[in-house]
Amino acid sequence: MGLLDTLMGNASEVDIEEVREQLEPVLGDAENITTAYRLIRDLIVFTSARVILIDKQGLSGRKVHYLSIPYKSITQFSVETAGHFDTDSELRIWVSGQDEAQKVELSKKAATGVQKTLANMMF
Repeated sequence: MGLLDTLMGNASEVDIEEVREQLEPVLGDAENITTAYRLIRDLIVFTSARVILIDKQGLSGRKVHYLSIPYKSITQFSVETAGHFDTDSELRIWVSGQDEAQKVELSKKAATGVQKTLANMMF
């Protein structure tokens, strides 16, 4: 992840092994991590069964909110890519039964990977 992306709070891809240890207690027995992106302290994790949005809260980051979205519950998603002078892209995921989309800021280069991963897992 570049320094500018870190300062701007945009997500960039991270090593799966780094995330696997942290998520071992919450993953299903047959569930595998396919891709993960870090947004400063927070994570977007794509597994074989779901997307997990991880929000570390508070100054210490000890309190963690896990939002698990099964692929079968995603009704649509959109990725807004960065423009010529933009440094960030945006992912929106609509979940069945919810009015508002989940929004996540991404780095310019992470947008394509996130979109491809969602398409592969959903279709």
